[in-house]
Amino acid sequence: MSAPAGHTSSTSAAGHWPSVGVIIPTRNRPELLRRAVTGIVAQDYPGPVRTIVIFDQHDPDASLCRGGERPLDVLPNLRKPGLAGARNTGIVALDTDLVAFCDDDDVWLPTKLRRQVHALQQRPQAEFCTSAIEVEFADRLTPRLAGASLVGLDDLVRSRMSMLHSSTFLVRRSAFAADEMGLVAEDAPGSQNEDWDLLLRAVKRGEIVHVDDPLVRVLWGRSSLFAYEYGTKMASLRWMMTRHPEIAASTTGAGRVYGQLACWSAATGNRRDAWRWTKAAMRSNWREPRAAIALAAVTGVVKVESVLGALHRRGRGI
Repeated sequence: MSAPAGHTSSTSAAGHWPSVGVIIPTRNRPELLRRAVTGIVAQDYPGPVRTIVIFDQHDPDASLCRGGERPLDVLPNLRKPGLAGARNTGIVALDTDLVAFCDDDDVWLPTKLRRQVHALQQRPQAEFCTSAIEVEFADRLTPRLAGASLVGLDDLVRSRMSMLHSSTFLVRRSAFAADEMGLVAEDAPGSQNEDWDLLLRAVKRGEIVHVDDPLVRVLWGRSSLFAYEYGTKMASLRWMMTRHPEIAASTTGAGRVYGQLACWSAATGNRRDAWRWTKAAMRSNWREPRAAIALAAVTGVVKVESVLGALHRRGRGI
């Protein structure tokens, strides 16, 4: 793996603070992108930080490039079009000690990197660190906490743990070269659930260190490129079930996924599949709330979009 010109090594005057490479995939959202970049530049982290913005399916904006203590480079996505390929383009281009992800519609709080690096330093064997988030929806901010400082495999099988958002990921770069983990999965349908897949692959190598304070502001709603692409959501969930059989083996985990499939089927008007997945969810876990949402949607009591909007206002999703 080679670095863009001007890469700053961790052997600089920063001393024991490892070098961090930040990857921002983007597609036609210049105003949000500049907000994300500003949050990275404003980090109080004492070590070297380099940012690479990967432009997916459109030409890079060279005006963003900058030198100095917080250099920024731009690259086109050189791999499969989509979020996963864009992230992998950045990973391959970096040779920093640590790699961090930031989506172009999210913002890091100023202490994010410093606190996460400190958490990794407290556990030298750990390879992966996340943090809690605050969800920005309309004019409301809602914190999402995990209630834990370590995350294990069972936690991520039972729940996607949406507070472990990809924009909080901080990873030792060497982990991406390990057979058990590797790069971001580019075969994930529509690059959906690739972050959950990466978390599961990482946690099978060792527990994930988590800083349970909101260190990233995540913008929810229609800013998402996939907010209402229900077919892609369903395909990626089925892909996850095949890729990680532990999910199907968990009554709670399987019930949650089947409930989501029921809701997205109802949202597309596919009553037959909605009923089928609702039954599967209830067989796995009769308390699964998504089954009730799907039933209400199929019978015309509510619309999935209305439920989704209400949940987003509380910082949650289906």
